[in-house]
Amino acid sequence: MNMNSADIPKESTLIAVASTFTADPIGPSLEFWIEQLGMSAQVRFAPYDQLFQQLLDPSSLLARNENGINVILIRLEDWRPEVERNARDFLQALAQLSRRSTSSFLVCLTPSSDAGAPGPDTSLRGELQALLLRELKNCPGVHAITPEELQSLYPVANYYDAQSDRLARIPYVPLFFSALGTMIGRKVCALNRPRYKVIVLDCDETLWQGTCGEDGPTGVHVGPEGESFQKFMIGQHDAGMLLSLCSKNNEEDVLAVFTSHPRMLLKRDHLVSWRINWRQKSENLKALSAELHLGLDSFIFIDDDPIECAEVRAHCPQVLTIELPEPGRRRAFLEHVWAFDQLSITSEGRNRTALYQQNALRENLQRESLTFQDFLSSLDLRVDVSPLQADDLTRASELTFRTNQFNFTGVRRSIPELQTTSLTPEITCLGVRIKDRFGDYGLAGLLILKRNDEALSVDTFLLSCRALGKGAEHQIVARLGEIAREQRLARIEFHFVPTARNLPAREFLRNLGKSNDPLSEKEFLFSITPEFAASVQYNPPEGWNGAQSTEQERLEEPQVDSGNGSNDGLFTFIARELNSIEKIHAAVIKRSQIPARMTSDFIPPETPMELKVAAILGDILGVEQIGVNDSFFELGGHSLLAVQVLARIREAFDVELSPSILYLGEFTVAGLSKAILSEQIQQASPTHLDAILQKLAALPDDEVRRLIHAAEDEKPD
Repeated sequence: MNMNSADIPKESTLIAVASTFTADPIGPSLEFWIEQLGMSAQVRFAPYDQLFQQLLDPSSLLARNENGINVILIRLEDWRPEVERNARDFLQALAQLSRRSTSSFLVCLTPSSDAGAPGPDTSLRGELQALLLRELKNCPGVHAITPEELQSLYPVANYYDAQSDRLARIPYVPLFFSALGTMIGRKVCALNRPRYKVIVLDCDETLWQGTCGEDGPTGVHVGPEGESFQKFMIGQHDAGMLLSLCSKNNEEDVLAVFTSHPRMLLKRDHLVSWRINWRQKSENLKALSAELHLGLDSFIFIDDDPIECAEVRAHCPQVLTIELPEPGRRRAFLEHVWAFDQLSITSEGRNRTALYQQNALRENLQRESLTFQDFLSSLDLRVDVSPLQADDLTRASELTFRTNQFNFTGVRRSIPELQTTSLTPEITCLGVRIKDRFGDYGLAGLLILKRNDEALSVDTFLLSCRALGKGAEHQIVARLGEIAREQRLARIEFHFVPTARNLPAREFLRNLGKSNDPLSEKEFLFSITPEFAASVQYNPPEGWNGAQSTEQERLEEPQVDSGNGSNDGLFTFIARELNSIEKIHAAVIKRSQIPARMTSDFIPPETPMELKVAAILGDILGVEQIGVNDSFFELGGHSLLAVQVLARIREAFDVELSPSILYLGEFTVAGLSKAILSEQIQQASPTHLDAILQKLAALPDDEVRRLIHAAEDEKPD
């Protein structure tokens, strides 16, 4: 079950991994998730223990990764004895690379070998982790993963493997590496998928148990699970998601619960809007889309009723529809719906509900004004176009992902890409900040300008839909005219690429009264003089009410599926079926399984030792049947997996085999069994030796002779 390929960049994404320890074992789980997400991506690992070289060398894998994702895995104890110095050097090196890189960075701090056991290093590691997390927040395009987050979502109790750590610097058990690869895959998904903006909630049996129309506002039940559900939604609100209601009910009954029930944590102030009536929920979702000026493909709808969910899927396929499981499983379910993941939160995001509520006040004023011109005059709109600052990069990148209607090209830009672009001498990045009498819109627009000998080329021009229809876009064009005149340029060129959603932007250019020159079937060039641009003003026709279109027109507007709606199955499947690391690890192993080889020379394991060794090899390789003479390496094994085999043998048989066995051609069930028995004999005390002799006595004569001959062959000459 794969995510629609339209959601993923067409070009292949490089996921480059550098680590303080051997990180290759995350490969199978990370590749599993790449396949599930339908991504065109490849995973490559930097050489072992070369993290600083990767950050500082311009020719390194991380430094040469353009528009990809750089993953950095750090176990702080690997930096001993100079842990503090290495941590500070790392921050400096990462800051330098992230400033010049166009890739995003995921920095994962992994747990120490002695987590939970206080020691002299515990306090220092805690302080350094806090320092790293604090400083990483100031690095644009860098996102952190903490040990606590990883263990909270994908807990692995006994994650440390001392044997493989000592042998090959592989510090964790396979189950933990699957958890680590899953967490990275989850963050990669959040970096690549379109942003959701609105969560629409059902009420009865969703926000509370019971029916408010029958049980009354204080008669519905809000127990611990209901409070947990509401806390989760408040967290989404605080991260920048808009919350709405869509319920088949009487409006006064529902709103009374919010004001009267003592255990309601979710308040009316958390809600940007609602549709509470007896119409079809798909119809109400379309009305909310029109009211908020947001596409249906940015909506998540949550309901407990499978019939209501089916109706919405049928009539609003763009909406991500999530059917809640039965009570008792909901909080865990929601934690594994990847669509809710937020990598970064901007100040605009935290205030998004308030911004939309302010916009509702503007629209109320507009309806009350005698004319639209009166409304504009009373609005006191102020538009500031000025150079983009370093602190604006996160919000500017968010705008490129969230803005669809007034976006001339639809190009999405990561934080590192914007950072690199803003430092390019021939390119100017401008932020658009807007205020009016009702409040501050914050950073609401972005311009990226390129200058050639004769023209000011507008590579990016986008404006949040909340700022449209009030003349801000006209003031921006006028400012561009002033810039072009100051630089004595002959014209301003607007690059425009039609998308499924940016018709308002094209209509704006068309209404400027200038012709467009097609560059190709899918790209246009709009050219105007600086003098004309500087004179542009917003003069709506008389009788115009300022709306972009009527609600009915919006409801009838053709809805183009951007691919989000096809994620219903994937996100629900993950939340229901791949919601524990044990299930995920089993799926990863199953994916890599090699079909059993049933040939004429297949000899099955027979002795208890051979059966146990074969089970270890089969578990690590994902192979169901292994013959006693089958080569581990011919079945797909490699040295890193072989180290895990040796660690498992030590655990199962309490013997430590030399790593040299990897290179002696004996890595078979028979060879390993022979080495284990030999080691047991050499290590045996008299009591243990008696036990081994008893085992030998129980073997058939031909097997005893085979072991004696093998032992004689190994005697030195």
